Amino acid sequence: MVEIDKKIKEIIAFLELNNHSFAKKIGVTSTTIDSITSGRLQTDGSRKRTKPGYDLLARIISEFNINPEYLFGKSTELIKHSTESPKTYDGIPQVVAVNQAGEENVVYVPIKARAGYLNGYGDTEYIETLPSFRMPHLTNGTYRCFEVQGNSMVRTFFDGDLVFGKYIENLSDIKDGRVYVIVSHNDGIILKRVINRIEERGKLILKSDNKDGNYPTYTINADEIMEVWYVTMFASKQMPEPVDVYDRLHDLESKIVFLEDKLKNNPTY
Repeated sequence: MVEIDKKIKEIIAFLELNNHSFAKKIGVTSTTIDSITSGRLQTDGSRKRTKPGYDLLARIISEFNINPEYLFGKSTELIKHSTESPKTYDGIPQVVAVNQAGEENVVYVPIKARAGYLNGYGDTEYIETLPSFRMPHLTNGTYRCFEVQGNSMVRTFFDGDLVFGKYIENLSDIKDGRVYVIVSHNDGIILKRVINRIEERGKLILKSDNKDGNYPTYTINADEIMEVWYVTMFASKQMPEPVDVYDRLHDLESKIVFLEDKLKNNPTY
């Protein structure tokens, strides 16, 4: 008899995900996946595994293009092969905004416009409804300005900051360790530090700068990506607090100034 929990473990390992990120992608809690793969702890110390229902299996198959025959032990091929031509990333933005002189403007996407942008990023009329402005030093490319939402990139960017991104024409141009705005079918508009594994596995690995444990690393498939913008500049209302070492230097500097004053006023001091 096929042990479905082992098959799901194998799928998670193949996708290079953990239970939390896997659960997030199929819209369930990590506890649900834990109960399937590891089992729920019983009063006698044993673990009882939960059997996944049809809806959950259907989500796994649909989200990750899993071969149903593999799940039920009738095939060794994990990924379902398709005869359709694979989707390719579009090398140019579908819509750009220009001023009266024919120069490209930077389109601003505030938080409140994010949902609309996902549906209208390729719609000229929608893009024209968004604020746009000219940035003379942002040239040689198409740029968007996105308002940061949430705290996943805290330490680098904060909620409400503005990041300016340059459109990436080819996914292979994405550099490891740099920050990008990813516009995707499933995850919406996300700001992450990226590791590029498009050529090897057809995926990007997305990492958060916030290390409090609430923002796990996960992957995104190339065919989910609609736009990628390389963050080249940002604006923030967050002014960094002085580091303790500077406080000590300021204190020492103040003492030196007071000492110099005393010596000037009383040379014999």
